[in-house]
Amino acid sequence: MPDVPSPAAATSPDASAAIPPVTTEERTRRYGHPGLVLWLTGLSGAGKSTLCRALERELFDRGQHVYALEGDELRHGINCNLGFSREDRQENVRRAAEVAKLLSSAGFIAIMALISPNREDRRSARKLVEQSGGKFVQIFVNASLEVCEGRDVKGLYRRARAGEIQEFTGISSPYDLPQESEITVRTDLLTVQECVASVMEYLQPLLEGHERR
Repeated sequence: MPDVPSPAAATSPDASAAIPPVTTEERTRRYGHPGLVLWLTGLSGAGKSTLCRALERELFDRGQHVYALEGDELRHGINCNLGFSREDRQENVRRAAEVAKLLSSAGFIAIMALISPNREDRRSARKLVEQSGGKFVQIFVNASLEVCEGRDVKGLYRRARAGEIQEFTGISSPYDLPQESEITVRTDLLTVQECVASVMEYLQPLLEGHERR
């Protein structure tokens, strides 16, 4: 009579060694595109959230696996215990980058929209994603401070100038202008659809040539 594996043997740690992991190449073939991180940075009111959602809709309608996250969502969730000190801002970006890395590793196009004002923090986010084998595309959502203040429907700039909000980026806290962006979109000069078209033109070569199976 043949030996029958015991339940303990079937669930032993060695049993999982025979199960091959799902590879990045397999995910790319299944989804028809590689995982990517699109990192939108810019001042409050520059249009990051609007562009983020417009890009998500455009990519989704094209059949891409895409997921978008905004800074406010992160602040109300996994980063709800963080403030706006230099250290907390750094940790806010680090956690966002970790989430982006996981999403892109799973084959998604992860769109992350957060101010991320510090240049070194953005570089660290890029390094984290690229060291895991992912592709990081930084998009500078550029609009003048005057335009951003004019769009200030929440009254944040007004409160910051009145001293009611401390450490507010662009007023009482600095924003390091990006020097390493793959894409810059002038949301104070272009329509949302023109900005989307500019980003899609850059992304097209990255998304083409992957046969879906």
